[in-house]
Amino acid sequence: MNRGWLGHPPTREPAMRPTSITVSSATTSAWIPVDHRKTPFNIGFGVVVTNTCTYKIQHTFDDVQDSAVSPTAFDHPDVTGETTNQDGNYAFPVRAIRLNVTAWTSGTATLTVIQAG
Repeated sequence: MNRGWLGHPPTREPAMRPTSITVSSATTSAWIPVDHRKTPFNIGFGVVVTNTCTYKIQHTFDDVQDSAVSPTAFDHPDVTGETTNQDGNYAFPVRAIRLNVTAWTSGTATLTVIQAG
């Protein structure tokens, strides 16, 4: 019987562990790289806010791990100008995601990203 592989059956790579990043000022977080080659790509994210800030989620199609590249940021179409806890997703490939706090009075904003696989 031919199963399309030789030797051991293919192993499934573990899914991306939930990754979180917190900021406590008007700034952009570090980029969170994701695996743009995963099929299906599916990424879920959530932002939890304490106290007062305004934020947006951004993504890039550039390789953020290449120091010669200055990534171009694009705003998520639904999660921008937010002041409360929000969640969203990416159904199509991007290379990295970050949190951009555009106005801050006090507290923190935490972005958590989970990629299916």
